[in-house]
Amino acid sequence: MATVKHRSVWKRLFSNRMSLFGFYLTLGIVLVGVFAPIIATHDPNNMMFDSVLENPSFEYWFGTDSLGRDVFSRIVWGARTSLYVGIVATGVAAIIGVTFGCLAGYFERSFGPVFMRLADIQLSIPNLVLLIVAAAVIGNRSLEIIALIIGITMWPSMGRVARSKVLDLKTQDFIDAARMSGASHLRIISRHILPNGLGPIIVIATLDIGAAIVAEAGLSFLGLGDPRAISWGQMVTKGIEDMTYAPWSVVFPGMGIFLTVWGLNIFGDALRDALDVEM
Repeated sequence: MATVKHRSVWKRLFSNRMSLFGFYLTLGIVLVGVFAPIIATHDPNNMMFDSVLENPSFEYWFGTDSLGRDVFSRIVWGARTSLYVGIVATGVAAIIGVTFGCLAGYFERSFGPVFMRLADIQLSIPNLVLLIVAAAVIGNRSLEIIALIIGITMWPSMGRVARSKVLDLKTQDFIDAARMSGASHLRIISRHILPNGLGPIIVIATLDIGAAIVAEAGLSFLGLGDPRAISWGQMVTKGIEDMTYAPWSVVFPGMGIFLTVWGLNIFGDALRDALDVEM
């Protein structure tokens, strides 16, 4: 039965063109990030002062920036940065949110109110404000720290989804049977509730990767990202000064952000429909 159900999910997922488009667009960007050393045509950090602000050409596909660096190669390497931050941040949000959400849903009376108040407090403060304050306070702005900060600001949405799913599942007959058989709370949550509640968590995780990428680009745009990393947000910030006579220095990294987030959102929506998840 499980195999038939999985086949049905995959059939629904790839039954329309937009689903396929989102999947292949996301897969393409992932492959670009993974194989960045092979795909990049130049050293992304090599400053060629005799080729400053070159127009797009056969030599420099997306032109060069104000320091003579190849924009195409920097966008390719920027894909790796964005995906790394997006995946790590979403992983952090999932660990915190799913843990708190499961506890809040399973121990509704004792832990639920605490979780809801913590989530409400954090959600009452705009994420951008939290990110700016945290990034400004913490001196070490490595990609790992940036991803950690973003993940911490994203956990309430993941936690609420996990909590609502646990509240629904814990009243099912198979959970009552597990309790009657003497299963511990930890075993019930880990072996019975979580595997049956992964659908909405996977969907929101897919969407959160896109949100984390935008957050990292925003921090980099404001000068609060990792100064050593090649980031699309940093490229946009530095390209704005030259936008009037070198628009490619802004347009191409901006398109990288747009296409990545768009592909993830399309695929996330299609996955939600395929799994019949109510969000």
